Amino acid sequence: MSTQRVQDLKKLYLQTKPRISIKRALAFTESHKNTEGQSMILQRAEAFKHVCSTLPVTIFDNELIVGCIGEFKKTGLVCPEYSWKWVEQEMESFANRIQDPYIIDEETKIILRKGVFPYWKGKSLEEAFLARIHKDTAKLLIDTGIVDNDSKWRNAVGEITPDYQDVIFKKGFAGLKEQALTLLENLQPVTAEALEKIDFYRAALLVCEGIVTLAHRYAEKARQLAETEGDAVRRQELLEIARICRKVPQHPPETFHEAIQTVWFTQLGSILSENSLALNLGRFDQYMYPYYEQDISKGTLTDEKALEFIECLWLKLSEWVWVISSNTAKFFAGYNAFQNLTLGGRKRDGRDATNQLSYLCLKATENVRTHQPGLSVRIHPDSPEEFLLAVCRLIRTGTGFPAVHNDRVGSEMLLAVGLSPEDARDWSNCGCVVPHFRKNGEWTSAVNINLASAVEYALNKGRSRMTGMEMGLEEKEPAEFTTYEEVEEAFFRQLAHLIKHAVIGTVTAQQIHWEMVPRPYLSMLVDGCMEKGKDLSRGGAKYNVGPVLTGIGVADAANSLAVIKKLVFEEKRYSLQELGAALEANWEGHEEMRRRVMECPKYGNDDDYVDAIALEITDFYHREVRSYGDYFGVPFNSAFMGISNYIPAGSVIGATPDGRKAGSPLTEGVSPHAGTDRTSPTAAMRSAAKINHNAHSGGTLLNLKFTPEMLQSERDLKNLASLIRGYFALGAFHVQFNVISTETLRKAQEQPEDYKDLLVRVAGYSTQFVNLSREAQEAIIARTTYETL
Repeated sequence: MSTQRVQDLKKLYLQTKPRISIKRALAFTESHKNTEGQSMILQRAEAFKHVCSTLPVTIFDNELIVGCIGEFKKTGLVCPEYSWKWVEQEMESFANRIQDPYIIDEETKIILRKGVFPYWKGKSLEEAFLARIHKDTAKLLIDTGIVDNDSKWRNAVGEITPDYQDVIFKKGFAGLKEQALTLLENLQPVTAEALEKIDFYRAALLVCEGIVTLAHRYAEKARQLAETEGDAVRRQELLEIARICRKVPQHPPETFHEAIQTVWFTQLGSILSENSLALNLGRFDQYMYPYYEQDISKGTLTDEKALEFIECLWLKLSEWVWVISSNTAKFFAGYNAFQNLTLGGRKRDGRDATNQLSYLCLKATENVRTHQPGLSVRIHPDSPEEFLLAVCRLIRTGTGFPAVHNDRVGSEMLLAVGLSPEDARDWSNCGCVVPHFRKNGEWTSAVNINLASAVEYALNKGRSRMTGMEMGLEEKEPAEFTTYEEVEEAFFRQLAHLIKHAVIGTVTAQQIHWEMVPRPYLSMLVDGCMEKGKDLSRGGAKYNVGPVLTGIGVADAANSLAVIKKLVFEEKRYSLQELGAALEANWEGHEEMRRRVMECPKYGNDDDYVDAIALEITDFYHREVRSYGDYFGVPFNSAFMGISNYIPAGSVIGATPDGRKAGSPLTEGVSPHAGTDRTSPTAAMRSAAKINHNAHSGGTLLNLKFTPEMLQSERDLKNLASLIRGYFALGAFHVQFNVISTETLRKAQEQPEDYKDLLVRVAGYSTQFVNLSREAQEAIIARTTYETL
């Protein structure tokens, strides 16, 4: 059980609805008005420092870890420099929109309309992107559900892992400031490169001063509260908080409490700088362990107190809310900020890295049941059986945590993109399931590409069945296809066309980010930027890894092609024209044909007939994606992961040859289509394992759903552990589990107030079930629920 403090903080967290704060927006707007004419990196650094100097400083009752991004307990920020238009258009419906509503008061709306948005008109990232993107790409890319990258031109990038081991914990921001000053003194403004570096280092000074100023303001607030605090125990806590905030993150931490507060201040600065997803915690059990071990040995820390600190951090991570458009919320549903934290795995020298903190983090997640951080574990053959069983016990609780990863394949993915063996062994997850390293600069979720649309366009002359619009390449009449191979070639042509436009959209967005929204604060957190004197947005990281293009609907595409191959060309039961008529009718009046279609081989049942097609699709996708280079000339990377993107992607696709009805969800990651994996979880895993996971460096994802009765005994847990090890022995990368009954999910729909902390695995993340739209809830309920292993 959590302490009473944590229980009270969690109760407040669950009762609080997300509210919009405009303090950051006002500070950024005021600062930019006063710094016009300066280089963009200096303008953004000045704005960050101004936010840190003016943001309301709030310490809530009983907090041990302090720091807020706004004035509310659960706060979302508006960032007009990225996009203000959608906010202006949608904020009247913020409070009652279907997915991820926010509270915003009338006074705030007036201030935004009159005091913020007019300044940013014509200056935002969104406006620049929409002005530059070619109309042919825009037709596929702008809020279509076919090729989606609006999180990269309506929002900041995020997608970094602060380097606590080699940068933050070693130097502190005072050390970073001193390093920037030294490098600045050696530069003369006589070349273009020198001018850029001078601005970079001047910006570094500003952001280092900014985050230290914010921490010192919290120190002063804690001191003031201590003066009037009547409870002696709480007064001492506040004095200790004041001492710690006066010290970190300006200087390196020396105790566990100091280190965990440093982590939160670093995270807080990242959020204030660009309010973006996938600001990851990295290998928390590795960089925090030295402080834990030291304090335990001194007797100044107990496991119980360490657990309380960790649980307080989990709650802080869950309090900030990513504010996104209604379209983006369909793809990232559930107020999720994708702050991934990774446990276990190997050390840089290859030895097992599991330690006592690994177990405490699992326990914290079980206790508090918050949707953040996104907990991941790395498993390898030498992982202690005790640790894997602890992972299985957490899985049994039904939180959807943790995501379980094959340690070896994660390393292989990073070796493939150029990391050294030691660095590749030191990986953590980014966002959902992307293997990442703290010295990487990468867009890990650049674009979502709808694979089912390539099937639709191949069979419908390049047109959408739902709108009739020409969306793909012009294609011949279905009657003119004489072989299955011709259909498959048409599908690959259409898919290559979508990939090309995804690349165009990404490179255009990268160029605009380079010009308009440098990242001076985050550049302090990623090794390489300081040494190069180059911003993260300009390739300053030690490793620049290509953006990830995520394919959605592998199972749908494979199942559809398998139906065409079997029923049209092998058995010759139906013509493509007859199949097309059934699709146009959304299968109405074609029930007998649909029955035969549903009996065809389906991916997820260990049937090579269809699994071989899935392998062919994923291999082609990888080759095509890797054939392109990004803005820096680095090859793109493929992925089959998933967020809630499979739901909006399906909403724009008509009926498909696999028997799916028009508008219904597609498939996430490399999972089977919901309800079509009829054999066993082992069969589903064997199908997924046939894909070459180590080629897809952006990550792969498999979702499975079990009944709670499957994991009741210790023997059941050992069977699950063996299942995971067996799956990874086949070369697969990732698996995650929902352990929950359909009955419980239906009750949560009917009585949401009684199920506020019910977590479910959506795709690459967990979130509160009651915070999902009805459509998203139904998609989770529709998944096959296994009752036996």
